[in-house]
Amino acid sequence: MPELLILRHGESGHSFSGDDHSRTLTQHGQDQARAVGRWLLRSGHLPDSTICSDAMRTRQTCIWVNHELGEKAPTPYLDQRLYLAAPQSMLSIIHEVPETVQSLLVVAHMPGVQELSMSLASAQSQEDPVIQMAGSWPPAGIARFQLDKPWAELDGRDAVLTDFFTAD
Repeated sequence: MPELLILRHGESGHSFSGDDHSRTLTQHGQDQARAVGRWLLRSGHLPDSTICSDAMRTRQTCIWVNHELGEKAPTPYLDQRLYLAAPQSMLSIIHEVPETVQSLLVVAHMPGVQELSMSLASAQSQEDPVIQMAGSWPPAGIARFQLDKPWAELDGRDAVLTDFFTAD
């Protein structure tokens, strides 16, 4: 059964250049990303593919998550379309994922991660994680979904939310 992991980047600070795209993670954000990597290892939900926004804070989040995953970490694919993407745009990118991928990690931004996740969560989803992610999606929050259809066929309310982990 395919698995979708949707991760908001860790806590970010200010940009040295004044450009939002180049904002970096704070030390706390780095710690949060490492905590997500450790959670993935402990829970056994290891991605075999990662798609990441090309913003500095999402790239750094991938680096720290992958640091914890070690040799089990997939090489992230940077996709500029994920930068501040709307939920439908994010879903279109997920539709492009090859069917050989069994576990996909998407690293992106608010509000897209929350809106996409809320639109995907089916009625069979676990109640507590849905309530938690609907109320607040803190930096380095990650939602885990199980799918019973191919990536290209996801269209809403058809993914079972099983977990919502926050690093804080």
